[in-house]
Amino acid sequence: MVQAIVNVSDHANRILNIVKAKYGLRDKSEAIEIVTQEYEEEILEPELRPEYIEKLKKLEKQKPIKVGTFADFKKRYVA
Repeated sequence: MVQAIVNVSDHANRILNIVKAKYGLRDKSEAIEIVTQEYEEEILEPELRPEYIEKLKKLEKQKPIKVGTFADFKKRYVA
C-alpha cells in the first residue's frame, strides 16, 4: 500500500466526508479508494457503458467503404 500526503480543496474535502458517511468508512483514504473506483468505471472504461455499446451497434450496421488497393486508397484520401 502506498501512503501519500494529499492537499484537497474544501469542496473535495466535503465530498470525501459525504462518501465516507454514505458507505460507513473509517477514514478518508477509504473514501478516496471508493471515488477512484467509481472514476475508473465511469470514465476510464467507456466501452462498458450502454451508450457506447449502442454506438457500436449503429456503426456495425453501416455499409463499409470499399477501398481496394493502396493506389485506390491514395487516389481517394490523399490529395
